[in-house]
Amino acid sequence: MSKRLTCDVVVVGAGMVGAACALYAARAGLDVVLVDRGPVAGGTTGAGEGNLLVSDKEPGPELDLALLSGRLWAGLAESLGEAIEYEAKGGVVVAAEPEGLAALEAFAVGQRAAGVSASPVSADQLHDLEPHLAPGLAGGVLYPQDTQVMPALAAAHLVRASGARLRTGWTVTEVLRTAEGAVRGVRTDRGDIHAPAVVNAAGTWGSAVAALAGVSLPVLPRRGFVLVTEPLPRLVRHKVYAADYVADVASDSAALQTSPVVEGTAAGPILIGASRERVGFDRSFSLLAVRALAAGATRLFPFLSDVRALRTYLGFRPYMPDHLPAIGPDPRVPGLFHACGHEGAGIGLATGTGHLIAQVLADKTPDLDLDLAPFRPDRFPQEPA
Repeated sequence: MSKRLTCDVVVVGAGMVGAACALYAARAGLDVVLVDRGPVAGGTTGAGEGNLLVSDKEPGPELDLALLSGRLWAGLAESLGEAIEYEAKGGVVVAAEPEGLAALEAFAVGQRAAGVSASPVSADQLHDLEPHLAPGLAGGVLYPQDTQVMPALAAAHLVRASGARLRTGWTVTEVLRTAEGAVRGVRTDRGDIHAPAVVNAAGTWGSAVAALAGVSLPVLPRRGFVLVTEPLPRLVRHKVYAADYVADVASDSAALQTSPVVEGTAAGPILIGASRERVGFDRSFSLLAVRALAAGATRLFPFLSDVRALRTYLGFRPYMPDHLPAIGPDPRVPGLFHACGHEGAGIGLATGTGHLIAQVLADKTPDLDLDLAPFRPDRFPQEPA
């Protein structure tokens, strides 16, 4: 075993959320150790598309967090933008039928009242934004605040900028506690790390880390596939998706759901999603899901029928029953903090989450009028041991 480490806070999980927690905690003057059993961005982050979205969120606490996070991402982009492939390209949500367009426009009205920029786009204006879209669509809504990063690069750069002591390949096996029950660090297979605070940023494995501290957190894996095309000129200018994507994100169904999501990247390939299903941690290839993704994408952009898909990959989104992450102190275990359960929005919500966690760690009152109460980790019934 290695020599025992001592610090102010241990962050468990070196994905995007853990990286952001490390960055903002370090900026608050705390000594941080970031630990992960795998590499940086080795889990959900590395299997994501890098979306920083407001377009798919209804008014409420998640949208408030997304708007805060967007402002923080924009600030980081001033120094890291090119390195993390930050693109303020905007999103376009489209509807095939007039009924769907009416619902989409009504949804946008509420978002605008909450601070989102959302502009109606008529059917004849769609092709000014996206010349290669299929004909005959009813219209859509433009969201200029939607942006994108390359997630693995972004996580790595946030870790580097934090200056945190990084320990990859270290598996946390226990949350150490005092006789009174408060946190005093973690035990790993490589040695103990002593600290008065532990942040559970383990994403899809957040439930397992919580259990190490003797509490329950109902994080479940929700599998999704992404298709990656051959490199192309920029033929898709925005993130473009069908209006039913929003309903799929909010669904509680465990069954396979797919809705077309298409976006170009700075490197050239087009990314095609999105599928969702709760099948545990089953990593089996699903031809059914991938065929549905391809079919949906070609309905939106017919030129894709002649484009080669080079590969597909899958990841597991950390699903929570009420679709809100757990962020903040866990009153059941003094010194334990949670920053997980963001489902498919963790890349976009990471900066706001890290900022809020750092404020609580530094004994500051969370600012920016964002109430942490809806994200309380103990809002769910405690499962029996």
